Amino acid sequence: MNRPSDTNDQAALNEEYMLLALEEARGAARAGEVPVGCVIVQDARILAHAANRTIIDCDPTAHAEMVALRAAATAFGNHRLSGTTLYVTIEPCAMCAGAMLQARIDRLVYGADDPKGGAVHSCFTVFDHPRVNHRVAVTSGVLADDAASLLRQFFEARR
Repeated sequence: MNRPSDTNDQAALNEEYMLLALEEARGAARAGEVPVGCVIVQDARILAHAANRTIIDCDPTAHAEMVALRAAATAFGNHRLSGTTLYVTIEPCAMCAGAMLQARIDRLVYGADDPKGGAVHSCFTVFDHPRVNHRVAVTSGVLADDAASLLRQFFEARR
């Protein structure tokens, strides 16, 4: 059972790492990419951080989560990322959620919900399928207003 101080400590850590993910997202926006950022952490050590690179790389799979998962696996020296937490500014899509299952991510912490493509609870519930052989603990809504605002401003500027 968590003591109140443990819960407060975890909330503070969640915000700290989400702020780093938001910085990655801002960098993506400056590069003309959809502003999504991701950070992968194990035991207070950042294994990887990334932003969307789909346009830059001409790669539809280069979502921030996918780029970070690849880098984290290299840094970790294993395709299984047990004991890690993935922080991302928006609810992951089905591709990214599936990759998190394959990588055996322990925890997902994300900012804003994605009502048009989120695969954690908005459109799909990939992690909850009864046949999935791995469970991911999820914390949502961390700095959600900041993440949503960044996305909203990005798309408003393009209309």
